Amino acid sequence: MWNFIVQFFTWWNGQTLGTRFHTWRYGKPVGEDEFGNLYYEGGTNSDGQTRRWVIYNGYSEASIIPPGWHAWIHHTVDTPPVKENYRPWDWQKPHQPNLTGSPQAYRPKGSVLGYKHRPRVTGDYDAWTPGS
Repeated sequence: MWNFIVQFFTWWNGQTLGTRFHTWRYGKPVGEDEFGNLYYEGGTNSDGQTRRWVIYNGYSEASIIPPGWHAWIHHTVDTPPVKENYRPWDWQKPHQPNLTGSPQAYRPKGSVLGYKHRPRVTGDYDAWTPGS
């Protein structure tokens, strides 16, 4: 019962009822990534391409889609990673969660959120005044 309520009232936690119904009606399972996200295809989108979608394992976080699946879901490649033995390039880094809005978010020096007070101006900055 709780799962039904969560799917009915939230879009950010797994799949909604609409997505569940669309997946049941049109979805053909394609694969699963190392994070437990499930990938589907079926039907056509407004451009006439096969519709592709992901059902996240937990919160909907687009940055958690690995590079190979990202290319497939955006129609950059036609073959899903599970069918081509995809391996990331050396320069592709492992996933790091999006920390925006959390206490671990990046706050540069001088940010009003990063320190108790802003650092004093060091002389390399001249404030603009009207008429000057």
